[in-house]
Amino acid sequence: MSRLNLAWLVGIPLVILLGLTLTYTAPVKTKDQNYELVKLIVDVLDEVDQNYVRDLDPEARRRLVEDMINGGLERLDPYSGFMNDREFKQFERKNEGSFGGIGIQVGLDRTSGALVVTTPLVGTPAYEAGILAGDQIVKIDGKALESMRTNDAVEMIQGEVGSPVTLTVVHEGQKKAVDITVKRAVIKIETVLGDHRKADSPAEWDYVIDKDKKIAYIRLLEFDKPTADALQQVLAKLESEGVRGLVIDLRNNPGGLLTSAVAVADLFLASGRIVSTKGRTVPERDYDAKPAGTLFEPAAEHPLAILIDKYSASASEIVAAALQDHGRAVIVGERSFGKGSVQNIYPMDDKTALKLTTQRYFRPSGKNIHRFPDSKETDEWGVSPNPGFVVKLTDEERYQFLLARRKRDVIHGKAGAAPPEEKKDGKSPAFVDKVLDRALEYLRGELAKSKS
Repeated sequence: MSRLNLAWLVGIPLVILLGLTLTYTAPVKTKDQNYELVKLIVDVLDEVDQNYVRDLDPEARRRLVEDMINGGLERLDPYSGFMNDREFKQFERKNEGSFGGIGIQVGLDRTSGALVVTTPLVGTPAYEAGILAGDQIVKIDGKALESMRTNDAVEMIQGEVGSPVTLTVVHEGQKKAVDITVKRAVIKIETVLGDHRKADSPAEWDYVIDKDKKIAYIRLLEFDKPTADALQQVLAKLESEGVRGLVIDLRNNPGGLLTSAVAVADLFLASGRIVSTKGRTVPERDYDAKPAGTLFEPAAEHPLAILIDKYSASASEIVAAALQDHGRAVIVGERSFGKGSVQNIYPMDDKTALKLTTQRYFRPSGKNIHRFPDSKETDEWGVSPNPGFVVKLTDEERYQFLLARRKRDVIHGKAGAAPPEEKKDGKSPAFVDKVLDRALEYLRGELAKSKS
């Protein structure tokens, strides 16, 4: 059996997948037990073939076996899974930085089991149409999602480029469902963004958020293969322009590739541990920073703040934890999600693969990040803001933040065209990003100290 060691850090959980694999190097007793279990599956399939109320065609039989595997895997953990040919192809395309669809990531809500939008990808049809992180999807093209598998729902959302799909969603903190129609497109992922677009070139980002104090702001949407290189290019340009302070926003960032997270953290660390991975059958591995390529030095003169929330997961937590443990950055916002496991990809054949949880990762301090199903709020997991930098939001505040964020992200008209004026009702005050404001307050204070 071929094996591809692609370490993948999945974001907010997609409750899909896990089954049986034959371990040919296992002890005889274990091999015999595996053969017995496989025989049980074969016997069940034979009974279905012989006695089920209707004949199953080859496609239906294949789907039945895949469902058997998936049903078992999801009991192991929410991150392992068997990927059929369609899913494996999508997985590979997504890691490369582009895929087909409307531009959303979905997962299952931990408590209700409902399908929710983990995050819409900025600049995609879904984002432009007004779909928000935290939206609960209740219908697709009028069809209710009750008892529907996540994969089937995703397949319904995807389709021919240019064709429409209507999602019925409930925004986080709201009660009324709304219909949002989105036109499908080829999605190219932009993962390194700023706070606002340039007035004379709306497709470009103006990363400098405080021109007087020379503070920049960068959002990372997720960690795919191009992310670290794209970030390095932006940082090098900002550094050459004299930027001194930096905000990195990891809110609503569900994660991505382990290698990408390590490369991003390495941009700010000249030495020291970034993350360690440990598994039952996989050798322990340490990832350390390298002196070459470190930006924004010396650290004392280039303060850094990282913004996180309860949706910051996986690779986001690796970066935040590494820079916090080394004292390189102050963490601002809310406690992160707590996803600290690594999945490896094992091709089953040329078209399918098994995504299996093989390791957990640990902070440079050695502390645990993973939140287990029985973990309590008082337990050690995730990444917490530094003392004095906790900024909690209500559901309504989070909803208003997402709305305000989307308004600044949308490209309005052609280059040089002014954005449409917002209608004021005379009652609603302008939105204030309390998390970002707290980070800017800290950075301005640190820069003032470095001048004295």
